[in-house]
Amino acid sequence: MRSAGILMPVSALPGKQGVGDFGQEAYRLVDRLSRNDIKVWQILPLNPLAYGNSPYQPYSSFAGDELYISTDGLVKDGLLKKSEAKTFRLQTSKVNYEQVRPFKTDLLKKAFARFDFGEDYRTFIDDNPWVRQYAVFRVFKAQNDGKEWVLWEDEYKDYAVKKNFNIEVFEKDIQFWCFTQYEFMKQWNALKDYAHEKGISIIGDMPFYVGLDSADVWWNQESFLLEEDGTPSFVAGVPPDYFSEFGQRWGNPIYDWAYLEDHDFDFWIKRLTYACELYDMVRIDHFRAFDTFWQVPAEEPTAIIGTWEEAPGYKVLDRFFEEMPDAKILAEDLGDLRPEVYELRDHYHFKGMFVWMFHHNTDMDMSNVVVYTGTHDNDTIESWYKELHREQKETVKEILAPYKEGSIHRKAIHACLDSESELVIIPMWDLLGLGRKGRFNTPGTIGYPNWSWKLSSMKLMTKDIQFYRRLIKKTGRA
Repeated sequence: MRSAGILMPVSALPGKQGVGDFGQEAYRLVDRLSRNDIKVWQILPLNPLAYGNSPYQPYSSFAGDELYISTDGLVKDGLLKKSEAKTFRLQTSKVNYEQVRPFKTDLLKKAFARFDFGEDYRTFIDDNPWVRQYAVFRVFKAQNDGKEWVLWEDEYKDYAVKKNFNIEVFEKDIQFWCFTQYEFMKQWNALKDYAHEKGISIIGDMPFYVGLDSADVWWNQESFLLEEDGTPSFVAGVPPDYFSEFGQRWGNPIYDWAYLEDHDFDFWIKRLTYACELYDMVRIDHFRAFDTFWQVPAEEPTAIIGTWEEAPGYKVLDRFFEEMPDAKILAEDLGDLRPEVYELRDHYHFKGMFVWMFHHNTDMDMSNVVVYTGTHDNDTIESWYKELHREQKETVKEILAPYKEGSIHRKAIHACLDSESELVIIPMWDLLGLGRKGRFNTPGTIGYPNWSWKLSSMKLMTKDIQFYRRLIKKTGRA
């Protein structure tokens, strides 16, 4: 069945705590999607934001960011008093992570003080060994003034490998971080169940790489190409392209594929299996790295110098499907790729991606792709159009001439919905017709305002989501 969805990061939802979460506004969004024949909600990674507040440089591949825990839920469970769930004083159209995080952490610590460590909690901890590992990582990070683990004092840095001292003195702090994961998962599962009741499926996002400063790398150092001091021998990125003349040097450590293969790809299988349990479909960011990846010597300041290396993608995915034969995968296959990437994608019948902003003037079979106006890494459709040269604008106008909507972003949405693709997903900033201020991320740049755009009120989308519904019906997607 042909259907339509939206891309809306959880962090970008309206919320009284200064950042979107799993509270009332998330449920209201699900209700609005359901009432307007929108069947899919795509989100960005929910993992703990780390370097530059990027969801693609998280502290863990398994943990969820405590920012998304709703104080509404904590009040409902009796862990917070209603008077304690205060409104964040700076309500803006951007997330101020530096102020929101300590504000919300303080509320979580109040809730933790009243938490009853019951049987459900103990079962959760026993069933998910990563929880305590993540908690120890966060406690040790705090003990070392927030530094990257490679810069910790030796006794802390070596603990993951040597278990060289008694950490019982930190038990209360460890339990706090375990508590945040229990509450995160409890609230996420409730929201996901509610979405399913309303006929909404959720596409989650999983980065191909993990952050160097993460529980993943600290606890699994042998799975990565690292020096003796823990620093990476090589880092991930992409060579110069459309986004950057110097390429993008992401800084993520490179996997030791030989070690992983000798150990049945255990780290990858756990990671991917867990993501598929969280979501109805998983979008694998930078899917091409299952085929070939750009390996940059760690000492290089840019990604200009590097080498293409082959990855054992078929072996990893064959092993994964032994565990989860019914998993649904969306492959982020954008950019200038060699044919082998598409062969790998098609071998497993994964859907690919088509971004109208880049490929509107190409004749392409869209039966096996998800169509987007743009992604979280692109400018908004309106801002993109304004920056085009006159000849390019004329080409776009000619392509969109059959559509009678008054604005470029609405015409582009209509064109996407008119495609033969089974699924079309429109980012919220394009649905709203926002300009440059609505851009969510600019690749090759770090920090604010990246990842910080948020919707100030759900009311702002009312007319646009009704327009979307009319087009969904008109194009036979309802």
